[in-house]
Amino acid sequence: GLGPGYGRRADGGGGEDVHGHDHGHDHSRVPRVAWLLFLPVLSLLFYAPPALGSYTASREPARAVAVEEDGFDPLPATSPLPITLTDFTQRVQQDRSRAVGKRTVVMTGFVTPAPGGNGWYLTRIIVSCCAADASSVKVLVHGAAAPKADTWVNVTGTWHPGGTLGTASAAVALDARSVAKAPQPSNAYMDALPLTS
Repeated sequence: GLGPGYGRRADGGGGEDVHGHDHGHDHSRVPRVAWLLFLPVLSLLFYAPPALGSYTASREPARAVAVEEDGFDPLPATSPLPITLTDFTQRVQQDRSRAVGKRTVVMTGFVTPAPGGNGWYLTRIIVSCCAADASSVKVLVHGAAAPKADTWVNVTGTWHPGGTLGTASAAVALDARSVAKAPQPSNAYMDALPLTS
């Protein structure tokens, strides 16, 4: 009672497989749609975007740092004081105690040329999710020759006076006392404290 068509393929082919394993298509071939999905991945292998660096940073303004709503904690007594570029920017432009103006600090970033040859930028690129949302934070460095662009360095120095410290008019700048080459950190796309010995 299964009828004459049982075990036969729909295309009329013989009943080579009476258990239904031959469904009229070949399982050994990759479906066409899979190849189409694979092409963009394959293209990234050959056309990978360049690493984010000074070229990217020099073509965009430094990101606006968040306003510190709760005030600032006292600075540790360590000298030089390891500090991130973001924290330095916030202290310079928002800390009414002006504590950072009297301190020697050390920061890590990579070198970005400044337009006009007036110093150079110590830069960090911050990526929250993907390269498309990358933003940069920069501190203008005075008093030291610029190393080669994209070189990672530790810069030790003091705030470069300009504008009114503790207000938005204050220059986010540093008078360098020393510049030392540093290895690229593993957290290159974060604004992290420098590794100090």
